[in-house]
Amino acid sequence: MYRDPDPRFESLGGHPVALRPLRVGMIGIGTVGAGTFRVLARNQAEIAARAGRGIEVVAVAARNLARAAAIVGKGVALTDDPLQVATRPDVDVLVEVAGGTGPARDWVLAAIAHGKHVVTANKALLAEHGEAIFGAARQHGVAVAYEGAVAVSIPIIKALREGLTANRIEWVAGIVNGTTNFILSKMRDEGLDFDEALAQAQALGYAEADPAFDIEGIDAAHKLALLAANAFGMRVDFADVQVEGITALHRLDVACAEQLGYRIKLLAVARRRDEGVELRVQPALLPATQLLAQVNGSLNGILVHGDASGMTLYCGAGAGSEQTASAVIADLVDVARLDGTHAAQRVPHMGFHAHALQALPVLPRAAVRTRHYLRVPVHHDRCMASMGSMLADQGLVVERMEWMRDSPCPGHHLLVLTAEAPQGTVDQALHALQALAEVAGPCVQWRVEPLAG
Repeated sequence: MYRDPDPRFESLGGHPVALRPLRVGMIGIGTVGAGTFRVLARNQAEIAARAGRGIEVVAVAARNLARAAAIVGKGVALTDDPLQVATRPDVDVLVEVAGGTGPARDWVLAAIAHGKHVVTANKALLAEHGEAIFGAARQHGVAVAYEGAVAVSIPIIKALREGLTANRIEWVAGIVNGTTNFILSKMRDEGLDFDEALAQAQALGYAEADPAFDIEGIDAAHKLALLAANAFGMRVDFADVQVEGITALHRLDVACAEQLGYRIKLLAVARRRDEGVELRVQPALLPATQLLAQVNGSLNGILVHGDASGMTLYCGAGAGSEQTASAVIADLVDVARLDGTHAAQRVPHMGFHAHALQALPVLPRAAVRTRHYLRVPVHHDRCMASMGSMLADQGLVVERMEWMRDSPCPGHHLLVLTAEAPQGTVDQALHALQALAEVAGPCVQWRVEPLAG
């Protein structure tokens, strides 16, 4: 049966040659949006050679149109109405880099309803509204790509969805927030208190004026929800993640960890157990020799353990305009290659096809089993044996116990490393410890993560 030729292609020597570029509408032209525009313009020849067609921005929605005009120049339509960009007939793919979860959800769903693919770096949007967005995308046969939402320039989503598809993923653990990693590195390297390290991060632009999203662990938890879905084939649900930030971390514990041969990192951990899945973000002690412990400053690092691959490490920038743009444009190249591909043959949004996604049970905090670090301030240094006996009575196996040396704080501090135990057992032991007359102040506990293969 004769068909009219596709106007996007021209025959050259019997072979179709792509002519029309992929047309991009962008909502937001801030740090990430401006970086995306710059990299697209600078590397347009290389990008087109990889994509098989050009990629060009045709419309931008921005609050400050004068600033947007200075960035994009002539030839790009500008508006202060994001819905106009999301629904424009001449836009093939919407790039949403404005952030937020309310209006952004409406823009993305509108674009999908109009048959447009979506690329976003908005981890909060997908962690909180992913089910609705991915469901709509399946209904309308379009793609939603989000590599830049999880680990900036590190292609971890592509690794989980494509490179490691032969594996049953056992666990994923990562440093996925550059701000907190910078703060913890400063506390360790320079002996700073948390507030001092945070002030440096703000002065250098690593932390916002209101840093709560980062330092309370929320940003890392959004990213973990997406990582777990791609690793285990479970549905995205941010509410399932147990979250603890770094605001209560004292420089004394950073020094104690060093004495014991460990370093403290804010870890996002998704681990598959027989009884359910652990989803948690918390400061944890890593052995100083562990690869992830060497990821410092604002860098991100992610370890993945698969049954066939063993452990693989991914490391790269944890923030940055063009670093995030690198991931956004990689998603655009993937979208540019989709023409002629049936939706059922594409890489699934979450790595697993929709019919195979599972509602896996998530373990409650009390049931999570890890090793633990305890710091117990005491009035004198003659109580180690009695403390060990008391912890044993509480069901904790002590693997190591010693006194803090060269403490930057007055008093005696007993340091304890336990064998693996449920969090509920550790909480009961801490309650019993706190009631002892020998204890001189609040007891501290953090998890210990060997992350062995």
